[in-house]
Amino acid sequence: METTRLKITCFIEYQIDPFKLDCFEQYADNWSKIIPQCGGELLGYFLPHEGTNNKAFGLISFDSLANYESYRRRLHVSEQGQCNFNFAQTERFIVFERRTFLRPVLSTYLQSPKGENI
Repeated sequence: METTRLKITCFIEYQIDPFKLDCFEQYADNWSKIIPQCGGELLGYFLPHEGTNNKAFGLISFDSLANYESYRRRLHVSEQGQCNFNFAQTERFIVFERRTFLRPVLSTYLQSPKGENI
């Protein structure tokens, strides 16, 4: 049986301006190109669909917290990354963000519809 190396996932919770969803969507789309170039494994960004209209989420995985720190350094010197940070500050569609680092419960990680680990 192959051993799966578990990653840590940075779970980013955003409070956003619900009248600027299109700005946040553009922001997330921009990161879809930048994050992989800087060393993150982008799992996705998520916008409100029903219910609360001012919460959005981003999930990015890394092999370790040390890899995350290296990624952050690369991100902050990336010209595209700086442009995206500036876009968010100029348009003011993010009210605040919070980061939490998570690890999966192995028995629940990547379950197939048949209940088997993928």
